[in-house]
Amino acid sequence: MKVLLIKDVKTLGKAGEIKEVKDGYGQNFLIGKGLAKLATPDVVANWKAEQERMAQELKDELARLEKEKVALEAATIRIEKQSAPVGIKGSVGNADISAAIKAQLGIDLDKKHINLKKALKSTGIHEVDAKLGHAIHAALKVEVVGV
Repeated sequence: MKVLLIKDVKTLGKAGEIKEVKDGYGQNFLIGKGLAKLATPDVVANWKAEQERMAQELKDELARLEKEKVALEAATIRIEKQSAPVGIKGSVGNADISAAIKAQLGIDLDKKHINLKKALKSTGIHEVDAKLGHAIHAALKVEVVGV
């Protein structure tokens, strides 16, 4: 019996491989547990088409992230805070920066992906690192202005 492995099987092989196995092992264990499918021409063609579609989606997502990285690094994010005798009242945190990016550039970046060692408490231009995904980082320029 030929089976197409859907998931990695430790003693047999990796996902995507077609293996020849005994009928009982293939039918009762591999197919029964959802680790493999019977390797018919239709199943193999669908598997290959799905892998190509996933590769294209990954390629499109990487291109989108690179485009966002260029836009984020080219822009200066401006955040206005109320002035205090020294610096600003309160501080600028991840959520403030995320909201400013959404409002000014239209890029939806989760606050968890913005790396601040500590909150910004002074006016001026600050460098901030942002994780966009797939090991792509952008160096943001955040300008804090007192009003």
